[in-house]
Amino acid sequence: MEQSGNGVVFKTNLPPEKVKQLVEILRNIYDPEIPINVYDLGLIREITLGEDGTLKIVMTLTAVGCPVSSSLANEVGLAVQSVVPEAKDVEVDVDFERPWDPTQMTPEGREMFKAIYGYDIVEQYLKQQQELAQ
Repeated sequence: MEQSGNGVVFKTNLPPEKVKQLVEILRNIYDPEIPINVYDLGLIREITLGEDGTLKIVMTLTAVGCPVSSSLANEVGLAVQSVVPEAKDVEVDVDFERPWDPTQMTPEGREMFKAIYGYDIVEQYLKQQQELAQ
């Protein structure tokens, strides 16, 4: 996930003030398995408003087959729609083609994880990937 110059980790065509509101509201929605919000976990990949008024949200989950995938997607959709009321419709796509991994977390998310679990998940993940490559 690329971080843009303004520190936002998802693709968007919305104005900066809306994006700031989106980040704030997304930080109030928590993943059910890892007690960190969906924004700082890096689960949100895209929030764009189409010319037809459709607000498209692309997100992923920390695990394929997550039993709460539809309820979490609905929660994200409703929250985002509250910030973008001009949207005529909201589509939430859960993307598993590019699986989530810890490197997609924001620096804040990484710090939260360390505070909760006592280790750096990104370091651990990168070390595992290196071992697998050998």
